[in-house]
Amino acid sequence: MAKNSISKFIKRTYFRFTGYSYTNLGRLFLRLFVGIMLMQFGVRQIIHFDEVKHLFPSVLSLGSEGSLIVMTVIEITCSAFIMCGFLTRFMTIPPIISMIVAEYFLLHDFVSEASYLLDWQQQGYLPIMFLGIYFFILLVGPGKISVDYFLSLHIIHSENKSEGELEEV
Repeated sequence: MAKNSISKFIKRTYFRFTGYSYTNLGRLFLRLFVGIMLMQFGVRQIIHFDEVKHLFPSVLSLGSEGSLIVMTVIEITCSAFIMCGFLTRFMTIPPIISMIVAEYFLLHDFVSEASYLLDWQQQGYLPIMFLGIYFFILLVGPGKISVDYFLSLHIIHSENKSEGELEEV
């Protein structure tokens, strides 16, 4: 009898860890994680603006101060929107572009040295990590724990349509 109940417990536990999918909770976690991680860069740039504005590269002829302001706005605004899950797919596009530019400038500094000598501890991998996360969010969307999903539900119900017409957000 005890062996049977232990067997059921093991099967039930195994099924909960392997059979259930927590995709919406996972998307929420990823959105919050990447939002906090990028937002902290923006907050640091605001705090140390006077020191950083002279070191920041000029992008699109904006000057280093203008480029820093644009980057800080992208980091703060897009992170907040992504964490809330509002206009999520649209809000991943500016950070994707800024991470491509950041990667270019980081690798551009290594032109005299061999860029393939970068190891995982150097900054060159950070924009690539952010690119991967933002691209994933762009593909899969915000999930059901988001403002986007609740607005979609509201729009569908206001038009008297069924929720079946709403694919996974």
